[in-house]
Amino acid sequence: MSDLPARVAQPTVPANEAAAYAAESLSAATRRAYRADWADWTSWCGQHGHQPLPAAPEAIAAYLASLATTHGRSALRRRLSAVGQAHALAGHPWNPGHPAIRHTLRGILRRHGTPARQAAALTTAEIRRLVAACDRGLTGIRDRALLLLGYAGALRRSELVAITREHVSFGPEGLRLLLPRSKGDQEGQGASLGIARGTRPETCPVRALEAWLQASDCRYGPVFRKVDRWGTIESRALTPEAVGTILKRRAEAAGLAIGSLERLSAHGLRAGFVTEAYKAGARDEQIMAHTRHRDLKTMRGYVRRAKLLTESPVKLLGL
Repeated sequence: MSDLPARVAQPTVPANEAAAYAAESLSAATRRAYRADWADWTSWCGQHGHQPLPAAPEAIAAYLASLATTHGRSALRRRLSAVGQAHALAGHPWNPGHPAIRHTLRGILRRHGTPARQAAALTTAEIRRLVAACDRGLTGIRDRALLLLGYAGALRRSELVAITREHVSFGPEGLRLLLPRSKGDQEGQGASLGIARGTRPETCPVRALEAWLQASDCRYGPVFRKVDRWGTIESRALTPEAVGTILKRRAEAAGLAIGSLERLSAHGLRAGFVTEAYKAGARDEQIMAHTRHRDLKTMRGYVRRAKLLTESPVKLLGL
């Protein structure tokens, strides 16, 4: 028997192809944000005589300080992540915990930091008001289906606009929805979601989607598309940003106001589902299976907000 070869040749992958795959590890929205952040960072470096890559920790600290009065904590941390991502992909050392960076960021947040305004968790009563404000034209039929499906499915805005006709199947009890990829499933394993038919015709998400598919004559491709001023339905899917715009427009039409401590956001559909499901007695595992949360702590954050009044110990004081 012949000896095995001492070395087995391995297929090679061009460096630029490997870099392209590495970049795909992030969602499209994150890549867009990082590109904008990186452009801002390199522009600042050019103006102040610093090298953007690899960057000195003191230069990064000075950059963060220049944004202190105009950017919030999440924006600052994303800028830092964008610079770090570029360093990691280029093979340069990256240490966001360097004292110059860490102490500068901490000082900025101590002096200028304000509590983040969370997305208001939309209740079922508020959803009813929103869909009641949708007219019977094409945009109204679309928006009704968009809002009800987003709420009932606890869907992220990126998941909503990524739905295609091929991903949806209907049955007597409701619909099955395939999510090929989402924020929590970047490797594309996919997830199936069941949406039961509602008890009220005017707020049933299944009936609303059936009505939109019939009105739009959508047989394949993106389900939720732009409708222009002449009533023509475009072939391209809505953008994730459009979901928030639609929500705010319908909230204004419905006279729906949100308190100053929170903000109206498309994420409120998902947060509202968790809150209302918990208040209705759903178990943690039921909620997480539907929302596809992998971290109990994250999901419990919504539940904790729901408990602020319903389970407040102040009720025990006899006031």
